Amino acid sequence: MADKKNTKQLFWYNIALLAFVSVWGLGNVVNNFAQEGLVVVVSWILIMVLYFVPYTLMVGQMGATFKDAEGGVSSWIKEVSTKRLAYFAAWTYWVVHVPYLAQKPQAILIAGSWLFQGNGNFVNISSKIVQSLCLVIFLLFLYLASRGITTLNRIGTIAGMSMFIMSLLFIVLGLSAPAMTGSAIATANMNHLSTYVPKFDFKYFTTISMLVFAVGGSEKISPYVNKTKDPAKNFPKGMIALAIMVVVSALMGSFAMGMIFDAKHIPADLMANGAYVAFQRLGNFYHVGNALMVIYAIANTMATIAALAVSIDAPLRILLDDADPKFVPKALRKKSSDGVPVNGYILTGILVSIIIIIPALGISGTNNLYNWLLNLNSVVMPLRYLWVFLAFMLLNKHLDKFHSDYMFVKNGKVGFAIGLWCFVFTAFACILGMVPKVVYAANPSSWWFQLALNIAMPIFLIGLGFILPAIAKRQHEELN
Repeated sequence: MADKKNTKQLFWYNIALLAFVSVWGLGNVVNNFAQEGLVVVVSWILIMVLYFVPYTLMVGQMGATFKDAEGGVSSWIKEVSTKRLAYFAAWTYWVVHVPYLAQKPQAILIAGSWLFQGNGNFVNISSKIVQSLCLVIFLLFLYLASRGITTLNRIGTIAGMSMFIMSLLFIVLGLSAPAMTGSAIATANMNHLSTYVPKFDFKYFTTISMLVFAVGGSEKISPYVNKTKDPAKNFPKGMIALAIMVVVSALMGSFAMGMIFDAKHIPADLMANGAYVAFQRLGNFYHVGNALMVIYAIANTMATIAALAVSIDAPLRILLDDADPKFVPKALRKKSSDGVPVNGYILTGILVSIIIIIPALGISGTNNLYNWLLNLNSVVMPLRYLWVFLAFMLLNKHLDKFHSDYMFVKNGKVGFAIGLWCFVFTAFACILGMVPKVVYAANPSSWWFQLALNIAMPIFLIGLGFILPAIAKRQHEELN
């Protein structure tokens, strides 16, 4: 009894903080401000109410229902559906990390540029040269990950907490700068309501995927449901607290961005260099030079390196460690004497190399390439959220078969409708997110090239998942 009591130690505020650190970051503020300007304030409110809150509460119910599931979303799908669908959920979870892995070397190089040069001129270098460097960096980390680099987990934790602190510091210093230092507010009419009202046109809807990308991923905290004291009460309270913390951070961070950058004239390199420029300007306001920018660059470099190493290994092991031989060929499941999925690493290397090299052939300029790859991530990464909503819909079809200490909604039809809404909204955001964010008239050939890649990449990555079961089936038939 004592052991059981000790495992239920988390309260709602512990859950909120754990989730906040894993879900939120300054990059979410910078990237969405870069795409929408100050109208993102209203966008944040809408996305939190209509999407983020129900999403997190669904995760709470799924986590509480399947307490012993170790495979995350794929385990949920296996419980409510079939092993085949569970395989596709695991495949999706892994394969959406491929563009993410391709983008991380860029982030390392940009952070290094600010750290050693003190500026963001790196984004003006030829994209072919930069992508060649990115390929070398990625292959190096692929090799290191295959050798096992567990010390990076600790470094990543420290760097992650440092990034979290810097994000909060940015908000505090940014909002107080005009009063404390007398610095001018960069955006005019910040006291006018019209400054924050979006124009709900086609262009606006193409930016929603970045918002979805920013607030997704709360399923990572589902294992903590069963470690929460009185989960039916504390977990939803923690999720609501998380939503409040995220929306306050998003709103305050966006206001701070508006004070530092002119929302009506957003720099083209804001996604790549915005956070560094912001800390550099804050350092000048508070007369500490580049100190804040350097601290942020160091923290971001370490956090990115750790994320790159961990994201090479962890999603792949989720796919392969519990792989069903009916769907994953023997060759891909092969492990070395050290337990390293050798061929899985090779497949990762091939796919990431393709995404690093091919875009550089048709997208000129490192900044354009950085923006494109970040937007591709906002299209591809949310595809894994679809499985969360599908699992929730299927669960609500069979509520009588499953018990949960926490219920988001007790009515199966209502629960199914909420899950369907989030599923459709995510798909809608991903599809419209494929539209390139560059001006068509400025470079029509580049626009069409980016659109083709944005459509082809998700189809290619998800489509590969259909090949493996066919190979596995053929192997099974040959053995029999």
